[in-house]
This record gives sequence, C-alpha cells and structure tokens, in this order.
Amino acid sequence: MSRRLEGKKGLIVGIANEHSIAYGCAKAFHAEGAELAVTYLNEKAERFVRPLAENVSSQLILPCNVQTDGELENVFARIEEQWGTLDFLVHSIAFAPLDDLHGRLVDCSLDGFLQAMDVSCHSLLRMTRLAEPLMKQGGSILSMTYFGAEKVVRNYGVMGPAKAALECSSRYLAAELSEKRIRVNCLSPGPLKTRAAGGLKDFDELIQEADKRVANYSELGTNDVGALAAFLVSDDARALTGYVYHVDGGFSTIGV
Repeated sequence: MSRRLEGKKGLIVGIANEHSIAYGCAKAFHAEGAELAVTYLNEKAERFVRPLAENVSSQLILPCNVQTDGELENVFARIEEQWGTLDFLVHSIAFAPLDDLHGRLVDCSLDGFLQAMDVSCHSLLRMTRLAEPLMKQGGSILSMTYFGAEKVVRNYGVMGPAKAALECSSRYLAAELSEKRIRVNCLSPGPLKTRAAGGLKDFDELIQEADKRVANYSELGTNDVGALAAFLVSDDARALTGYVYHVDGGFSTIGV
C-alpha cells in the first residue's frame, strides 16, 4: 500500500511528551512514510522527547528554544546539511509567564505580553523565513491554535490575543508564499489534556463543557489532529492554504 508522505521530509517543533499534539502529528507523518526531524526544548525535556523521536525514526533530534540565540538557526542549518530540502514544518509551541497567563488580560505586563507573542506567534515567522529557501519545490507549514483566538474563553487570557495573531499571521504568510507553492494553515484542536493545557486555570472545566456539548467528545485525541495534519502536508491538500481547521467534533460550531 502506498504511503502519501513517502519521500517527504518534515520538521516538528513542540513535542513535550507522549500526550503532545505534536507527537500525535509525528506518529501520523511517520505512518505515512515521512522522514522527520524533531526538536526538544532543553536538556530537561530531552529525556522525554528523545525516546518519542526515536519511535518515529527521527533522523535529527535537536535542541530548540526559540528564545535562545542561534538554536533555531542551528536546527535549519542541520536540516540543510542532512537533507538539503524541507517539505513541511509543524509549529506547535506557545508560552506565557504564569503570572500573566493566570491574571486578567488588562493586568498583563508588557514583558509577559511580548514574551507570549514572541514564542507563540513571531517564532512562526522566523521558522517560515528559515524554511522558505529549503522548500524548493513548495511545501506546507502548520501551526496549532485554539478556539480562544476567535471567542473569549474563560481563563485563556493573554493566549487569546497571541493565538489570534498567529492565525492572522498564517493568512498573510499563505498569501505571500503562494507563488512558491508553500501553503500555510492552522489546526485548532478542541480542549485536550496536554502538558501545555495544564498551565491554564480550571482547564478541566473546559473539557467537561466540551463533553456536555459534543457527543462522543471524549473519543477525540491527538491522533485525530495528526490524521488531519498528515493530509494537509500531503500533495492531496495542494489547494488548501490560509485556513484554520477545527478538530473538535463540532464544538466550535455549537452556540451557548
């Protein structure tokens, strides 16, 4: 049976542990035949990420803290050295200092706001700029967003504006890079129990609300996000760019 990502090479930024959305994507890409490069945040994270990267036969396992000078550039230099090309990129990182994340948006510090925007949004621009010359035959760039970018979600705070900026940036990138056949899209999973989600106050209540409003919501997981991601980075999705795709069982379409 043919695998639609056979021969394609992709970079995944954002795996933290086995429950990460990025790892759900990595498994789906691997199952479809892609060769992968995987990053980890720091030395502490490496012991969790490396075994997962090895599970998907990652050829490159590299440190990448987007706020550490040179680390992101080194990742792409290693990819160019190893492969010479890149077919797809997954950006699955976000951050805000806990004091700013757990407080009201109106009380958010300037430093906290800028850090949230830098890691959660501007890093996508930097990755795209580095990926562009490697995507010689076109490519696909995906980032992870959330419904809190569109509607006010309790306790989502500063991450709402950060994700809204990410979605808007993706549309502009899609328009700018279309002539080079580089597609840029966002995936918007519903509330899932991931490490990143654990930083939000009362996050379990969001999952409980989704369970009440969406039939069989508890059956959804990171593998469902991965399945859509694998399609979007494939040639079958060549006509799709500049969109936000919800992976939430219809939760985002249901009124109060």
